[in-house]
Amino acid sequence: MRDLMASEIRRFANTCTWSLQGWRAAWASEKSLRQWTVVNLLSAGLAFTLDLSTGERALILALGVLVLAAELFNTAIEEAVDLASPGPNPRAGKAKDCGSAGVALAALAGGIAWAVILIG
Repeated sequence: MRDLMASEIRRFANTCTWSLQGWRAAWASEKSLRQWTVVNLLSAGLAFTLDLSTGERALILALGVLVLAAELFNTAIEEAVDLASPGPNPRAGKAKDCGSAGVALAALAGGIAWAVILIG
């Protein structure tokens, strides 16, 4: 049992390490990730400043994290597509555009949540 626990702890530590490496790599190369991070910090600050319910605040914070996750997925798609198809290719362009659309929809969801919360 102890070996199983030690193995799972090592696996979790590796997962955390790889995730942090991914964040750092994306942070260094992706201006849009840095921009969405700033937007999320401002949004979170506003969510904690306004008189919101716990559920409303949780929704705003969770959707902000979702936008960052979508941006990271989009970065992964773009990197993989560029590796597989370095030259112009309509299918490569479609894959990249769909990744970008995913980020836009996640951001739109956050905007809609803010609008509904503020308008009532």
